[in-house]
Amino acid sequence: MLLMGNKMEDRYTIKIFWSVLDNTFIADVEELQGCSAFGDTREEALKEVRTAMGLWLESAREHGDEIPEPIFSKILA
Repeated sequence: MLLMGNKMEDRYTIKIFWSVLDNTFIADVEELQGCSAFGDTREEALKEVRTAMGLWLESAREHGDEIPEPIFSKILA
């Protein structure tokens, strides 16, 4: 597990796992419904999900949607 930084988007729980069905690593942000990404490596999946997370949060702010509070400050892999 890796502790993240101090920015709000760095405090969300990111779960990274291998998907046999998709034959790739999946990274999922536990607190942000539908926010996930994939990659050939854990590192690539993490990079992609951090981009997706930024876009998810930006969209929520623009539309006035509720933004869940982070639960943990760890990446689970």
